[in-house]
Amino acid sequence: MSAPDYSTALRSHRCGDLRPEHIGQPVSLTGWVGRRREHGEHLAFIDLRDYSGTIQCVVAEQVDARSEYVIRVEGMVRARPDGTVNTNLPTGDVEVGDCHVEVLRTAEPPPFPIDARADGVDEGTRLEYRYLDLRRARMQRNLRLRSAVNSAVRTSMEAQGFVEVETPMLMPSTPEGAREFLVPSRKGQGAFYALPQSPQLFKQLLMVAGVDRYYQIARCLRDEDLRADRQYEFIQLDMEMSFVEVDDVLAAISESVLAATGAVTGERPGEIGRLTWHDAMNRFGSDKPDLRFAMELIELTDLFADTGFKAFAGAEAVKGLRVEGGAGEFGRNRLDKLTDRAKSLGAKGLVWIKIGSGGELESPVAKFLSDTEQAALVERTGAGEGDLLLIVADAWPTACEVSGQLRNDLCRPPVHQGPYQFVWIVDFPLFVGVDDTSGRPLPGHHAFCMPNPDDVDRLESDPMSVRALAYDLVLNGWELGSGSIRIHDDALQRRVFRQLGISDEDADRKFGFFLNPFRYGAPPHGGFAFGLDRLVAILAGEENIREVIAFPKTQSGSDPMTGAPFAVDPHQLAALGLRIVPE
Repeated sequence: MSAPDYSTALRSHRCGDLRPEHIGQPVSLTGWVGRRREHGEHLAFIDLRDYSGTIQCVVAEQVDARSEYVIRVEGMVRARPDGTVNTNLPTGDVEVGDCHVEVLRTAEPPPFPIDARADGVDEGTRLEYRYLDLRRARMQRNLRLRSAVNSAVRTSMEAQGFVEVETPMLMPSTPEGAREFLVPSRKGQGAFYALPQSPQLFKQLLMVAGVDRYYQIARCLRDEDLRADRQYEFIQLDMEMSFVEVDDVLAAISESVLAATGAVTGERPGEIGRLTWHDAMNRFGSDKPDLRFAMELIELTDLFADTGFKAFAGAEAVKGLRVEGGAGEFGRNRLDKLTDRAKSLGAKGLVWIKIGSGGELESPVAKFLSDTEQAALVERTGAGEGDLLLIVADAWPTACEVSGQLRNDLCRPPVHQGPYQFVWIVDFPLFVGVDDTSGRPLPGHHAFCMPNPDDVDRLESDPMSVRALAYDLVLNGWELGSGSIRIHDDALQRRVFRQLGISDEDADRKFGFFLNPFRYGAPPHGGFAFGLDRLVAILAGEENIREVIAFPKTQSGSDPMTGAPFAVDPHQLAALGLRIVPE
């Protein structure tokens, strides 16, 4: 494939393209003035910048070209004089001399330096002037990396026989676990559309329609609290395929993700391993475990089955962490803070034990543990002199989750550092927790996940024990996305709905358009969706997905550049049959 031709009527080359092989060639360049340095009365050096890079231009004529002016430069490429080569620039061996400068547009001084990383600039200012923030090399790189990921994903999906189909942005409101954005209908006052949390229902209908393999780089919207890995608007690779089981879906998505990673890093990762949800919780205390470091939760429950220590006696689960060399690093103040942290996460408390010289246990609770228990604890954990043990005894979910969070607090590196550790989490529970108001189970993923065939007979008698044919993809401790094999049988779908408190009548009203087509022959099918924003952020070395989105919202959901959200004209509300109720 030949390289793109970037020449236009105004330029012959991009600024960052010039190399020693261009010496002696006349060139026309366009871009923004990065810096201007005066050398005497009739000589100036201009650093000319576009998204491809920066080149030094030597100007002997009088010209008013200040920072961020848009200019066109005509000149001759030549080698930089001895001693002036800039090894920090790819173009640092050459410069453009004998320059004629044409000012295409003047510019006011920007509110922050464009050439700097702007790490010290308030994010609100950066987002208010996002069009300037995006000029910076870091942001330009992020946008192009994002484009490369999207391109690799599309290429991979199409090579696997998937067909790209667009689904509606205005759809009916459906319960999918997150708050929806509602859009009032002008034609039917009092009625509303919802913006899609995902194309879930439509992509399943495409399977009924016989499309067989669908994909879309889809825009999704959820009215959720924002954080580093979440925005109101996000982009995901959405896919669905027919006549498949779990392994088929995981293989298709693995190929796409690994191809995208290889496209931007130059090195394709190895195959993606798997953990069951129960194993992930038991070993790492999280359903999105970070596998870049080895500290695992240690099962201690059986060691204290007959203990006389009240904090451990009768606990459903006792989990431990071994912090190598931690005895010397953690004084009483840090240990008290760890204990407070464990309590803030929901634990009743935290037991800490230091392994002293000779293997003695140093802890306020050591005297409550028998010699047998102490010896078994040291053997099970493999702890040696100078190590620190942290122990949580509680209900199994709490013991796992609190220990898992402490594990992350103590050892987890920034999400973008270290190797790319993908892992599939499989066999999720079909239901997680109970609604406080209704007492009904809550769906683990969504209401359309296929129950594990081995568990479906317990759907009514013991619903919390039923596993789903559901799976998540995790990278460096971030959940990239989720999927499942879908229910394609109308009767089974209604049984799941009833467990969620959705009667047959409510199901017909809310999901009739979705359920009725299944009567005409729905194939077994399954799918997946993963967040491209999150994948791109990790590959770009960013801790926040706002850094890889062109025009994101702040953490409070506002847009400093446009002023959104803002009040609308009363006439617009009247046309929709709406009025604002005072708080």
